[in-house]
Amino acid sequence: MNTVVDLATTLRARRDAGHKLLVPYITGGYPGWQDAIRACAANGADAVEIGIPFSDPVMDGPVIQRASQAALDAGATPQSILEEVPRLDVEIPLVVMTYYNVVHHEGSVRFAERLAAAGVTGCILPDLPLEESAEWCEAADDAGVATIMLAAPTAPDERLPLITARARGFVYSVGLLGVTGERDSLADTATALAGRLKSVTDTPVLVGVGVSNAEQAATACRVADGVIQGASMVRRLIESGPDEVGRYVAEVRSAIDAVS
Repeated sequence: MNTVVDLATTLRARRDAGHKLLVPYITGGYPGWQDAIRACAANGADAVEIGIPFSDPVMDGPVIQRASQAALDAGATPQSILEEVPRLDVEIPLVVMTYYNVVHHEGSVRFAERLAAAGVTGCILPDLPLEESAEWCEAADDAGVATIMLAAPTAPDERLPLITARARGFVYSVGLLGVTGERDSLADTATALAGRLKSVTDTPVLVGVGVSNAEQAATACRVADGVIQGASMVRRLIESGPDEVGRYVAEVRSAIDAVS
């Protein structure tokens, strides 16, 4: 069984102790996903984001879409993934990422309570705008699940304090406009937005979308408190399996630990 670890407390403590934060994304239900999460935890991840596959993943690029479709084809459901979470036997915070239709189908209160019962302490819903999030946020707060809010590079300065005030656990600083995927270079918008967010909040700010390798992760961490990496993790899971995911997490961990 997992030790349930609070997301906000853990990430803030790690950040305040001088560590950069690394949160890999792994597609729940894809073959080997449980061992991939264990490998992430064993090689220096500060938390893991578990994707609950959805048939219309508007934020996900081709790699994660491929993994999600394979998981759905194999019969993965929100229920089956959450039932596996307590068996992962890791001692880092676990977050889920899915789409609001999944929550709406079940109801905010019930879904939040199911996350908490499984030992999940954070949730990312990228298609739920701030203005429509009150019902979910209240249910999540009551269940002890941190709602991680996303900020886009196009957000005006006056919007950022509203997003960060509602964010729990960490703020997801979206590195560029578009879907997840690996890129040859880190977009300038990634560090620019992270800097803007850091100026208005003490909540940890993590850059995700377009952080494609260890070098880019280190570049992002010169401004941000940490990074979320999805496509580069999932591609390794698809191509080489869980052990390669662990090796890559260790590589990224080493790179961001070198950032002063």
